[in-house]
Amino acid sequence: MTAPRDRITEPAVPGVDPSAPTWRRRIVDGQAPVIAVVAAGGALGATARYGASLLWPTAADAFPWTILLVNASGCAVIGVFMVVITEVWAAHRLVRPFFGTGVLGGFTTFSTYSVDIQQLVQSGHARTGLAYLAATLVAALAAVWLAAAATRRLIAWRTRRTK
Repeated sequence: MTAPRDRITEPAVPGVDPSAPTWRRRIVDGQAPVIAVVAAGGALGATARYGASLLWPTAADAFPWTILLVNASGCAVIGVFMVVITEVWAAHRLVRPFFGTGVLGGFTTFSTYSVDIQQLVQSGHARTGLAYLAATLVAALAAVWLAAAATRRLIAWRTRRTK
């Protein structure tokens, strides 16, 4: 005989009504801190990106160098960060969501990148828009790959040097 459908057989969580919806139990079980650190990191990253756009503004019909550099530098930092937290340092479980997803996800911006391309094309600068589209893709991929490779090399060099 099977248990009645209205009975929950999962382990009880202190302070959570067992009849609460599953999504609510998951949030209480550990997702709330992750959501909070992603949101806080995202606010910091987006603020830094906004600051960069204020420091180095781009004219409406010009090549958007600022956002290209923001995206490329953010991808380089992602490359370094991922090598460090996966191969060198046992990070706290909230470091990756805070810094990787939140800060760097908020700092790099493919939504602004898309809007920039759309505005360039609509203002009659399709070639500039296509160049920006390709340059950002190449720069972002190259930055993450080169930064990860350089970080691995530096770690290997330091490891050999300290032996």
